[in-house]
Amino acid sequence: MAKKESSNSSNGSNRASTSVDELLLAALERNDTSFETGRYIVTFKEGAVDEGIQSLRTQGMSVADARDFDNQALEMESLSDADAVVFPEIGSALLGGHAAQERSISTFAEVASDSPILSIDPEYFVFADSMYSEFLQGRATQTAPGTPNEFLRGFLQAAETIAKEMRESGHSLTEVEEEVQVLGATWGLNACRVPPSVRSGVGIKVAVLDTGFDLGHPDFVGRPIVSQTFVGQPVQDIHGHGTHTTGTACGPRTPAGTIPRYGIGYRSSIYVGKVLSNSGGSVGSSVLAGMNWAIANRCAVISMSLGGQGGVQPSYTAAGQAALNNGCLIIAAAGNVAGGATGYPANSPTIMSVASLDSNLAPSSYSSLGKIEIAGPGRDVFSSWPRPTRYKTISGTSMATPHVSGCAALWAETSPNLRGLALWRRLQATARRLPYPVTRVGAGLVQAP
Repeated sequence: MAKKESSNSSNGSNRASTSVDELLLAALERNDTSFETGRYIVTFKEGAVDEGIQSLRTQGMSVADARDFDNQALEMESLSDADAVVFPEIGSALLGGHAAQERSISTFAEVASDSPILSIDPEYFVFADSMYSEFLQGRATQTAPGTPNEFLRGFLQAAETIAKEMRESGHSLTEVEEEVQVLGATWGLNACRVPPSVRSGVGIKVAVLDTGFDLGHPDFVGRPIVSQTFVGQPVQDIHGHGTHTTGTACGPRTPAGTIPRYGIGYRSSIYVGKVLSNSGGSVGSSVLAGMNWAIANRCAVISMSLGGQGGVQPSYTAAGQAALNNGCLIIAAAGNVAGGATGYPANSPTIMSVASLDSNLAPSSYSSLGKIEIAGPGRDVFSSWPRPTRYKTISGTSMATPHVSGCAALWAETSPNLRGLALWRRLQATARRLPYPVTRVGAGLVQAP
């Protein structure tokens, strides 16, 4: 079936090396409300990556390959001459809009049955899970055309103001201590039965693909961290979202002073992939580049608290399958759209989707529903935050996801056979059953071994 032509392919500022912020600006200039970047994602048929690369080169394209970089840590900003960028681990590629237009490549074109290409799809903007829900809530109360542009404009302004906001909003350190210190661990860790577990995640690589991490956070001093940026900005987290999710999945067993335990895989190997910019926004190719890197490094657990609303995207499905084939498991947030369907990439059948629970173990009101595999604590979750705040309590399926990822690392430690699909099944088989539909909580509340 023919697909809808992308309206963005005529813009010249959508080359493969164009930065996230430049793409956002271009979307504003063309008054676009589609959340498309103007570039394309090509998904190759399984096992046809090299044939696909040759196909692109036959059409005169300059093709960059992630395998040309150490550990496939692709540096998008260094690819100024590339028309296409290939992510070989996951079988997909980014096509610059200008290069595609010159060759009449679009989502409208039919793909020949003998082509190594499975599909050609628009590249979309991607957001920290909580950011997209904020946009949807705002759109529900506004009818003026162009509202999405105001949302995109906000991302461009956010990087300039977020440091100030971090100091002026949220819980203070003292307030949070008073809420939870009496228990010695956060409510989420207790609900998942983490404190009694003898497992630490030692020897297990956990990749967190998010807004980066506060590399100087005092709770992680001396902890080896492998990091890479895919958005052209330093890994150092200015936004906060990535530091929070990493803290839950991999934080310390005994934080200093009276701070409660908030981390699960306290001896796991941390891999931080910055796929979201400091404003919390990004594009699909940056996310795919991070997924490709995590799989190339054989991270047994890949945690993704990000996404957007829309149908299943072939590139994410292929990435999820590549992960499973290589003994990795991608775990992603379902989304924070109350009453809405699970968003991408969590809606792909090869990616484990996580819903959010409140402290009474009821589904959170904001948690998306539909394709849900498992649930985790997501309401009022305490974890690490960039300095000087250091700690913060926030909510969302973004917070539920690293609970599942952290527990997955503990389970993976118990047996080298618990990888990929076997790990997926173990997480579901051992989950605490809850009296709610599977479309809300999946198999139930994740539990530590």
